[in-house]
Amino acid sequence: MTTRKKILIAGGGIGGLTAAGLLLQSGHEVEVFEQAPELGEVGAGIQVSANATHVLRHLGVLEALASISVRPLRTEFRLHDTAEVVSEILLGDSHEDRFGAPYLQVYRPDILRILELRVRELSPSSIHLGKALIRYEEDVQGITLHFTDGSTAHGDVLIGADGIKSAVRAQMHGNEPANFTGNVAWRVMVPVDKLPPNFQPPIFVNWMGPDKHMVVYWVNGGKLLNFVGCVEKPEWTQEGWAIKAPWDDLKADFAGFHPDVQTMIDAADRDSCYCWALNNRPRLNYWSTERVTLLGDSAHPTLPYMAQGAVMAIEDAAVLMRAIDEFDDLATALKAYEQARIDRTARIVNESTEHARLFHFQTHQEFREAFARKDPSKDRALWLYNYDPLSTPLAVEPA
Repeated sequence: MTTRKKILIAGGGIGGLTAAGLLLQSGHEVEVFEQAPELGEVGAGIQVSANATHVLRHLGVLEALASISVRPLRTEFRLHDTAEVVSEILLGDSHEDRFGAPYLQVYRPDILRILELRVRELSPSSIHLGKALIRYEEDVQGITLHFTDGSTAHGDVLIGADGIKSAVRAQMHGNEPANFTGNVAWRVMVPVDKLPPNFQPPIFVNWMGPDKHMVVYWVNGGKLLNFVGCVEKPEWTQEGWAIKAPWDDLKADFAGFHPDVQTMIDAADRDSCYCWALNNRPRLNYWSTERVTLLGDSAHPTLPYMAQGAVMAIEDAAVLMRAIDEFDDLATALKAYEQARIDRTARIVNESTEHARLFHFQTHQEFREAFARKDPSKDRALWLYNYDPLSTPLAVEPA
């Protein structure tokens, strides 16, 4: 390892906690500042493919996470009303054998809890709650953070892992509103005992229809069925991630979808249906200054249509840890990290946006023809899942 650094992280989500754990494990001093009074999120599912589970294994948390997650057999892309499968991606043993690490369906509060425990195991006092960042000051001596409660913190480097509304990004690039994509996401969790026996095997299902689709998979060891319904609603004006919306609107949005979809919707708690705007931001020309860099959604917020949002943040954390260890000069380390990540994350953002169209055709035949042209199972294997952030080359190219 190079010289031990004091690293400040704004944001205690999946990306921030993964970075904290990896950097602590490498021997650095780390402080995490989270604006919320406690770590946690609205219950939702995420998918974690081999390109991220390699990192979680390195951090020492994969076994604990796998024990309370679901290991899906495959992804099925189905027509919304007939359930015809137009394409599939093998997961399960096939994914792990091919890419060297498992594919897991994860309950977001589970992974946050496990990451928090690992960080506290490595450094019991490193996580600070109720710390909303106002601004930072950067000079040759280091970084100073200023918080809304009047306190400050000083270190060698700042990682902005503070999400799509990042205060770090806003100071680095100017405060611009996120771009509403015209799509919203319904997010609902249904307990297994509210559904018919053997309702759905351990698979990921994408029900695709005109102007909308719904993805469905088990999390929390198969105790909860997570579904995310993505709908084109350009008139939507609400902001935020914990906005409850009427069950009747959810039911109306998916009228005409397959009886299995109706069964899930009918089993949902009518007071626990959440709907929020899907936003993204334009690609940045740079992520880093000499002592500050961005990570996860603060750098590259994306639509959820490739299930890679959390995965990208985990990848970022691993590459950043390696860069800080490999290059003693911080500016060089941050530039190497940025250059290793910026094109890959932009590709995932762009392809996720394209998938919004791929999943929302008007007719059955359009879906069949589109998937015949773009087979996700072949495409993703070639460049997405086979990426290992623990071994990707690091170098600094001349500007």
